[in-house]
Amino acid sequence: METNIFQKIARIVLGVAMAFAGVAHLTFQRAEFQAQVPRWLPDNAAFMDLVVISSGVVEILLGLALVFLVKHKVKVGVALAIFYVLIFPGNISQYTNGINAFGLDTDQKRLIRLFFQPVLILWALWSTGALKYLISRSKN
Repeated sequence: METNIFQKIARIVLGVAMAFAGVAHLTFQRAEFQAQVPRWLPDNAAFMDLVVISSGVVEILLGLALVFLVKHKVKVGVALAIFYVLIFPGNISQYTNGINAFGLDTDQKRLIRLFFQPVLILWALWSTGALKYLISRSKN
């Protein structure tokens, strides 16, 4: 699926941002990301850390794939969109439990953040050509 220059730039920017976020999971923002682990999961420090480490590794891999696996960009875009859906409960948990992290220290800020997840999903799908692919496929 062909993409234009704006999509290519958006894909690379998103890939670098994802890789950076993944590194942050493993290092300097680990505690912040632990605050986003949904409270309905086991409340065990080691388990919560495993969730953060695992999601960080996945983010690094997806970020690098966005940048370097150009021939597979549609598949990577779909995978990243699915990943964003899967981690969304963490954002909901942060909001519903009033957990401060990443400067989100009010209910209003945490609520506003929830509306950015669909933007990330669309960004992943649009920048990789996956959105066009999925729409054309649904018409057949």
